[in-house]
Amino acid sequence: MKAITYSAYGTSGNLTLVDLPQPKVGPGEVLVRVRAAGVNPVDWKLAAGYLDPTLEVRYPVIPGWDVAGVVEAVGPDTFDYAVGDEVYGYVRKDWVELGTYAELVAAPVRTLARKPHELTFEQAAGIPLSGLTAYQSLTRAGLKAGETVVIHSAAGGTGSFGVQIAVALGLRVIGTAGAHNHDYLRALGAEPVLYGEGLADRIRALAPEGIDAGLDFFGDGAVEILQSLVKERSRVVSIADYEAAAKGAHQLWVRPDTADLTFLAELADAGKLTVNVEHALPLAEAAKAWDLSAAGRTRGKIVLTV
Repeated sequence: MKAITYSAYGTSGNLTLVDLPQPKVGPGEVLVRVRAAGVNPVDWKLAAGYLDPTLEVRYPVIPGWDVAGVVEAVGPDTFDYAVGDEVYGYVRKDWVELGTYAELVAAPVRTLARKPHELTFEQAAGIPLSGLTAYQSLTRAGLKAGETVVIHSAAGGTGSFGVQIAVALGLRVIGTAGAHNHDYLRALGAEPVLYGEGLADRIRALAPEGIDAGLDFFGDGAVEILQSLVKERSRVVSIADYEAAAKGAHQLWVRPDTADLTFLAELADAGKLTVNVEHALPLAEAAKAWDLSAAGRTRGKIVLTV
């Protein structure tokens, strides 16, 4: 099979398109013929060595965790899916090695769910990591219908999913973003507020009674600001501040979860979760995809087509 690999920490220049043996498919796994693989900032950050203290890496690495494709084979004693089923998932394994930037990936069934019927493979591949992060952040904060949540960096990939999911759950959403993204947030159902100096005062003006929870998808001191606004300091969740737990908030690392993926697929099929694929590039152009992601100017998702 064709796959993108790298054999040392570094930049997008380390990525190479190579031929590799077809992956083995063990018990509890299925072989997925990849139709699209999502590109996320964590892919190039991991390859740069930023997560070396946390994750074991075995070279050569096939990067990527997000996938949408078709089941081509099933492993021993694996009955969850059949050949021909369309699936999508967040295929994060116990160590970094055999990812989704490939023609084929052996995926544990615990990392998969059935692909949303109403989405293309490219759109479906844009959901798993970001969508799960957003949904699991909302659930970690214990939010319920009628409550008010502030989402910091609401126009980003994870934030825009967070807004849509929160609105679908019946929450009032205040989203921080640059002025150029305010109309976009209104279209998603959020009340936009400009980030930067004076942010806390602007949020208080919108919610003088206080907010119920805050989600930090950017960092840069957001945990402290959100904690000054919430009624209970523990109802702040961050994916960007690794000191969040020490500050009395939650520091979330997204987990593969079939039930959560199924819920997101149901939202998508109901028209309550949309995916804007801004760039769909062929597998061979993975380096270009990483450069686009690292530039930080992409509002929608970047995916590789296979």
